[in-house]
Amino acid sequence: MRLKDQTALVTGASRGIGRAVAVALAAEGAYILVNYQNSIDSATETLKQIQSLGGDGMLYKADVSKVDEVESMVQQLKQLRGSIDILVNNAGITRDKLLMRMSEEDWDSVLDTNLKGAFLSCRAVAPMMIKQRSGVIVNIGSVIGAMGGAGQANYSAAKAGIEGFTRSLARELGSRNVRVNAIAPGFIETDMTDVLKLDMREAIQKQIPLGRFGKPEDIANAVVYLCSDAGSYVHGTVLTIDGGLSM
Repeated sequence: MRLKDQTALVTGASRGIGRAVAVALAAEGAYILVNYQNSIDSATETLKQIQSLGGDGMLYKADVSKVDEVESMVQQLKQLRGSIDILVNNAGITRDKLLMRMSEEDWDSVLDTNLKGAFLSCRAVAPMMIKQRSGVIVNIGSVIGAMGGAGQANYSAAKAGIEGFTRSLARELGSRNVRVNAIAPGFIETDMTDVLKLDMREAIQKQIPLGRFGKPEDIANAVVYLCSDAGSYVHGTVLTIDGGLSM
């Protein structure tokens, strides 16, 4: 129970990596706010998994690209629990298209959710972490932020932004004992990769030295490490978890 009595806010926690992170943090004793935007059924399933482990938490519907919704979510959690110890910015979407076919809306929606959402959440949580002189922020990026991806100019730009944002925030908050890091997953078995055609999956797997896609739990385990005392001297870094794809 490395995170006993701590409070964590996990954005985009209704499925995939976000769900795995929420469940893993709860298994270590943290109280979890399960943020979701669309499916309450999926979010409820996350909470059920948390409770099945003896953990506890709450559901909160909020669009992380909307400042009023983010600030309301943070304030309600603060009022309920007194403080927020962990923030995991996981919420993300894709709108993949080649640049010439990408609309301004496709660009804006991905940047607003994937990058602005992290900014808004961090800005809302940072003051209380600074005041209590403790806290951990983990931003979920992607190897695509460093490697690029055809048809993913918007997604790649947002995830590259996450890396720069993480390092800048780490410089600002480190002196207040607030640690900030990012994780850059490779291809993980989630809804985002389930849509890949078989021939594309096989082609990608051939490029991965370990020869397979990762599991959401591979990312969740790393988040737990970064949030616990085991990672107490890790700060301002981007941890790549991709089976060797980007080396």
